[in-house]
Amino acid sequence: MTTDLALVTGGSGYVGTQLIAAMLRAGTPVRATVRSLERADGLRAAVRRGGADDGGLELVATDLTADDGWARAMTGSVEIYHVASPLPYVQPENPDDLIVPARDGVLRVLRAARDAGARRVVLTSSFAAVGYTPKPGAEFTEDDWTDPDTPGLAPYPRSKTIAERAAWDFMAREGGDTELVTINPTFILGPTLTSDLRSSTQLIKAMIDGTMPVAPRARFGLADVRDVADLHLRAMAAPNAAGRRFLAVADGPTISYLTVAQTLRARLGSLAEAVPTEEAPGAELPQPIIHNDRARTELGWRPRPVEATIVDTAESLRELGLLAQTG
Repeated sequence: MTTDLALVTGGSGYVGTQLIAAMLRAGTPVRATVRSLERADGLRAAVRRGGADDGGLELVATDLTADDGWARAMTGSVEIYHVASPLPYVQPENPDDLIVPARDGVLRVLRAARDAGARRVVLTSSFAAVGYTPKPGAEFTEDDWTDPDTPGLAPYPRSKTIAERAAWDFMAREGGDTELVTINPTFILGPTLTSDLRSSTQLIKAMIDGTMPVAPRARFGLADVRDVADLHLRAMAAPNAAGRRFLAVADGPTISYLTVAQTLRARLGSLAEAVPTEEAPGAELPQPIIHNDRARTELGWRPRPVEATIVDTAESLRELGLLAQTG
């Protein structure tokens, strides 16, 4: 068991709370950054909900758009998990509203980590930085990159691609002895520890509440938030992970929102009466093939089955009283 202080940026988020809870359960003291200390009570409650004692948690207020506070946040931290990044429910009209804070925030954190002598930074990137440029066969590994100039590319995948590219470029030029690893999750679901719903859990809520009458037409990979947190920890611990990217995606074929809806209907009974039964009309989409071989073979990662992730997401929303229907 390590006693080194770990720093988690974006500690109050969907992934951040699961990551913090996992480390505290293992006895690792954690310092987490939040945009405002007004989030402190909610974050501590989330961590306790995750089965952890929040006594080992220290919180500091920082902002990705400003230098203030980052040097203090890094002091004594040799392991940095940079999870914080903007994730909108609706894409902004001005792409720079996402791109600038994502890119500049990554560079700000990496610079502070290097200056503090951190051993390694594990950066939460996204499959959006890997597979959002069309590719024959739609088969993707960590060697693939989204082209930010892809016609019609939305601001979010552009921001994730530009930010991750900036991170690798910075580390190659100025990273010093600090190492970088990136985790590239596909669409994240799984139980939430916080009542502040993020875009993916909002989608499940909309399906169950009946405010989404038709399933959007899309094909994608799914990753459980608990497994994403676990992959971060494995990437931090494994010496051979330095300088590597790791895709986080469940085993098996990629799925659709209709698959999610069908799983909810099959497993949740009356709670899922309003869940959509049809997919939005449109041309058949390619079904991407997303490989998780690197995480499995190099880090020993074993993701949960997709069905368990979907059901556990809905159950956590019900337990938190976040669904309009109560079943």
